[in-house]
Amino acid sequence: MSSKGGGTALTRRNYRLASDTDKPKATGIVNEKLLSDYLHHVFPSTKQGPALASLSKPLGFQDLGAHLEGLLSEGEPTEDSRDQPVEGRLGPQPVVLDHTSGFEGLLFVDDDLLGVIGHSNFSSIRATTCVYKGKWAYEVLISSQGLMQIGWCTLNCRFNQEEGVGDTPDSYAYDGNRVRKWNVTTTNYGKSWAAGDIVSCLIDLDEGTITFCLNGQSLGTAFTNIKMGPGVAYFPAISLSFKESVAFNFGSRPLRYPVDGYLPLQNPPTTDLMKAHKLLGYIKNVLSTSIDAQEERLVEQDCSVWRLHGEPTVLVTLAHIFNHFAPLMCKVYLVEDVLMNFLLGILEGGGSVDEHQLIQQLLDLFWVLMEDYEVNECLKQLMMSLLRAYRFSPIIPDLGFQIHYLRLTTAILHHEKSRKYLLNNVLFDVLRSVVFFYIKTPLRVKEAGLEELIPTTWWPTHFDKEGKDEREPEDESADERLRRRAYERGCQRLKKRIEVVEELQVQILKLLLNNKDKTTGEASRYIFLNKFRKFLQENASNRGHPTALCPPEYMVCFLHRLITAVRASWDDGRRKSPSSIGSEEAYVPPQLFYNGKVDYFDLQRLGGLLSHLKKTLKDDLASKANIIIDPAEIQATAMDDLDEDEESGAAQRPFGAAAMGGALARPSWLSSPTLGRANRFLSTAAVSLMTPRRPLTQPEKVKVRTLAVEQRTEEDIEGSYGNDGLLLGRPLEEPNQPIADKSLLEIVDGIVMMYNLSVHQQLGKMVVVSDDVHEYAVALKDTEEKIARCPARRPDILDELQKSQKVFAEKLNHLCRRLAWINATIYSKEKMLDVYWLLCVCIRTIEHADNTGSLFAFAPEFYLSVAMNAYSALKNYFSPANSMEELPSYEETLTQLAAILAKHFADPRIVGTDIKDSLMQALASYVCYPQSLRAVERIPEEQRVAMMRNLLAPYEQRPWAQTNWILVRLWRGCGFGYRYTRLPHLLKTKPEDANLPSLQKPCPSLLLQRHMAELLSVDKEMAASFLNSVLNQLNWAFSEFIGMIQEIQQAAERPERNFVDTRQLKVCATCFDLSVSLLRVLEMTVTLVPEIFLDWSRPSAELLLRRLAQLLNQVLNRVTAEKNLFDRVVNLRLPGLESVDHYPILVAVTGILVRILVDGDRQGISRASSVLLSDPCFQLHSIQHLLGEGGDSSGSSSSSTARPVVGPLGSSVAPVIPSAAATTAGSSERKHFSLHAYTDYISEEEKQKVELMLTFLTEESKQAAASTAPTSEEDLCPICYAHSISAVFKPCSHKSCKACINQHLMNNKDCFFCKATITGVEDYSKPAAS
Repeated sequence: MSSKGGGTALTRRNYRLASDTDKPKATGIVNEKLLSDYLHHVFPSTKQGPALASLSKPLGFQDLGAHLEGLLSEGEPTEDSRDQPVEGRLGPQPVVLDHTSGFEGLLFVDDDLLGVIGHSNFSSIRATTCVYKGKWAYEVLISSQGLMQIGWCTLNCRFNQEEGVGDTPDSYAYDGNRVRKWNVTTTNYGKSWAAGDIVSCLIDLDEGTITFCLNGQSLGTAFTNIKMGPGVAYFPAISLSFKESVAFNFGSRPLRYPVDGYLPLQNPPTTDLMKAHKLLGYIKNVLSTSIDAQEERLVEQDCSVWRLHGEPTVLVTLAHIFNHFAPLMCKVYLVEDVLMNFLLGILEGGGSVDEHQLIQQLLDLFWVLMEDYEVNECLKQLMMSLLRAYRFSPIIPDLGFQIHYLRLTTAILHHEKSRKYLLNNVLFDVLRSVVFFYIKTPLRVKEAGLEELIPTTWWPTHFDKEGKDEREPEDESADERLRRRAYERGCQRLKKRIEVVEELQVQILKLLLNNKDKTTGEASRYIFLNKFRKFLQENASNRGHPTALCPPEYMVCFLHRLITAVRASWDDGRRKSPSSIGSEEAYVPPQLFYNGKVDYFDLQRLGGLLSHLKKTLKDDLASKANIIIDPAEIQATAMDDLDEDEESGAAQRPFGAAAMGGALARPSWLSSPTLGRANRFLSTAAVSLMTPRRPLTQPEKVKVRTLAVEQRTEEDIEGSYGNDGLLLGRPLEEPNQPIADKSLLEIVDGIVMMYNLSVHQQLGKMVVVSDDVHEYAVALKDTEEKIARCPARRPDILDELQKSQKVFAEKLNHLCRRLAWINATIYSKEKMLDVYWLLCVCIRTIEHADNTGSLFAFAPEFYLSVAMNAYSALKNYFSPANSMEELPSYEETLTQLAAILAKHFADPRIVGTDIKDSLMQALASYVCYPQSLRAVERIPEEQRVAMMRNLLAPYEQRPWAQTNWILVRLWRGCGFGYRYTRLPHLLKTKPEDANLPSLQKPCPSLLLQRHMAELLSVDKEMAASFLNSVLNQLNWAFSEFIGMIQEIQQAAERPERNFVDTRQLKVCATCFDLSVSLLRVLEMTVTLVPEIFLDWSRPSAELLLRRLAQLLNQVLNRVTAEKNLFDRVVNLRLPGLESVDHYPILVAVTGILVRILVDGDRQGISRASSVLLSDPCFQLHSIQHLLGEGGDSSGSSSSSTARPVVGPLGSSVAPVIPSAAATTAGSSERKHFSLHAYTDYISEEEKQKVELMLTFLTEESKQAAASTAPTSEEDLCPICYAHSISAVFKPCSHKSCKACINQHLMNNKDCFFCKATITGVEDYSKPAAS
């Protein structure tokens, strides 16, 4: 290895063998006396007395080796004392987990046998070493905060899947999840732990006690008088449930929180430690001493200004030191205890990392004077120690520990050669370096010092009717305002401290994204890009195995830092190439999706599988993008799929254990905080206890592809002259202008994928803290109101209420401080802008891909998902702390997203049912909010009309419930009694989530209603098919609903205790809601385009009106019959059936009836009334029921009556009876339904129309009863027996009424009776002669 400084070849092999003749040359220009002084100064002897004599002896390089050996051997223990076993301990050194026989259940154990993940219900494992005397300690690093029992057990303890450490007589455990201690029985003990905590387990076998500490703070003695004596020895042991993970430290590294008097289970390397500290002292002497050759004296200097200038004297001196120092720096204990602390000390003075050049100089020195394998191991161990220290440092108000470790990480990564080595081999392969970008949330506010940082807490105390917080209410008191502002100042202080850490994390990523450091091989950015892609692949392909995934809370932080770093790099690049676009206009060009340069690891494309698209769209690829797919590749892909299926089947057949090992081959995100790869899968059920880390079958193919990703060079990515790199195959629609570095485009693509993998779910999960604050604030306000109302004579109640008040206030204090942390790290304005930027990237990418026509099918589904999810996150998760309206070009972005949803929810190029459903749901949610609905109205008219045409497509053969819901939302606010946000009978109950789309205030769209009216009016065929499908679905939904409430009623009447399935109740409520929404769509259609039903010159108009009348009568009869099934089930008030009530369905029916019987023209009203009255199911009392009339028990109005009742009920129109007086003896249990009772919901004008309709129908029904001549049975339609025969079929001449044959011919062309094909239908009237 050549020296960078002096050019002299310096390895440990050649300088020790230097001949005597070379010695004077080696000293360079330094004379022997000065050299001797220098060496005595660097290597001072610790011995007194004879040391003075030795000082007079000149010391040169020829004696230095022996001199140094002598110095290092001083104080070394003798061989005999070194080999003596420590009393009180039995077992091998080093201490590890017993992966051969000391475990129960399924477990993953890390390479180092110190990290473990549970993979079954309750797995247990113990260590290889036990103790029987003395005081001992070990530490457990908690990686996940779930159910675990950690402690000690004896060899006699027998564990199983239900019983673990602490559940048997001679085992003792602490459980910070449930905050208890266990030894057969359990009692409260300690405090709750969180991921990132360290538990110390201490056993004192002299006193017979066991104690636990959390982050160095004793939790008190847990157990006393534990069993001791001959044959009793205790092993460290743990039991953990599925997916939980920890890492042990038995002493292989320095204990983070050593306790006086307690020894670690594993002996510290005392001799090596002593040597390393001595050698480090010598290095410091070299750094702080310079030789002034002219003056011939030694000069003391500040270490920080030392530079590696290649002076032979200094280099040879250091080479002698490193001869001993280098091998020691391969040991984890020494790296952590000696080297890391030394480097941290260099940075302790503060100042920017760039100012501390000494670390760069030292790393240069390492690469010069150490063997490559030694530097590699040293750097690996150093980064592991830093990562571990960063992750398991306690949170303190100024985040000092985290900043300390990140500064050193940044300093090391500043060194180009070290950075590239770490990127290539360590950061993503051995470490889980994403941890460096995570800022953990403190669960224990007090210990994190948040009480000092945010001394004043505040929470919302003003709520509107829907239970939502009011922002800055007008009646806020001065005291409340002061508290709120003090709280906001505290939050700002916290945010500033967190921003310091975030800035350091961004610096690290900027170093990794450096694309100029090409002096030592490939630039860092391209190494990072390939590793990042592999990281995404692991997380995309392991979705079924949570242990293999990067935890979502890490992903969130990584995503934000990466966005900041990428945008900075993007804008730097733009300054050098002004013609390219800025990061605020960023998008991913469509070429990436089809040219095969970027691997999407089998993620679903919009048009289906990639292999299928390559086959079907190969001609389009050739013509539009000039990309020719080799037929052999298509064939190979197809065969590859077959092979994989066969191999995976074969792999799972022979033996279960290996198959399982294969399926779970890449776990361990959460186990050891650093060494993330689990190489042993332990199973007590398996034949073989150890399976290879990488199975030999199926995933091998993935490896080949991954290698292809890792082998890509800068030229493959960025391209060169005549080679577009990643952007090969530009379609004509894509502008020919530079966008940005192509490597950045791929990273942006990866960021979008990362958001889709787990970031969005995590953003939704963390909202729960804000919800908790709201709930407790409501509860506290409610309690305070009760205290104010509490009578003085009841001090007992007052006492209980005050206790509750105190509990709620304490909880709110805690939650508000925690919320401040979460708002600063996850929901801050800056984070909101990141998510908004991501939304804009997705929108622009989809627009560019859409322009390519059929090639749009190649775009991955996750771009559409992220566009929808990012918008949802901005709207639901970041408010009310940050408002969407403040985002730049917010309305324009909203309109662009509206255009995407409107265009693609029925796009034939998109085949995936899940993504189609998501688009439909997003559009349904979009039209519920005034702002986003106005955005839909702003898209071009052509797109709006196309969207309405797609919504009005027939409801068969597609998911119609969502499209129906969209139409209902466009109408809500215009229908009869349809201006409500929540149903009247639910007003007193609290909604589960006031932000749900269904609970938004009505915001109808008259513009989209007009488009609907025009389409249905002009396109008669579409109108008929649409309405027939709506009527079919209404028939189905209401029939299903009635069938289900019959079952519920039967279950309720059984004498034995019974339970109705909650799923059945949910389906029942859904069918009811569907029926109501379908009725509202019919009301909308009848109101906007009444001619569809009433203009009988249109084909199908009469049939549609008859079908409508038939369904309306059925609904009315079922819902209004006295003491009927519907009434009884509504009165049960079952949980899950809250939405089922008279009001929504009766008001919807009334709206349709009023429109066709009151608001229409004379001819229309006449047709409607005749069709309604001629329907055999018509009952006048059902209409009277709407106004609370005709309900007296003398009226024989059971729902089974099949003819019109025109008796005492229909003889006169009763005056309006107020609902309070409407109770009769027969129905005293419950008031009758009456529209008069809903004065807040139904206007006076609407009530008058209903009264007019009732008067009109009463008169019409009297006339119908008087004029109806008795009909002989022979003249009735043989199908329905309700109407007279009025149609004859050709050619077979069979007869029925028009309604029956028209309805039949919609679905079938065969005659009812003879099955002959009907060619025509003619009117039939009975001959006069008969």
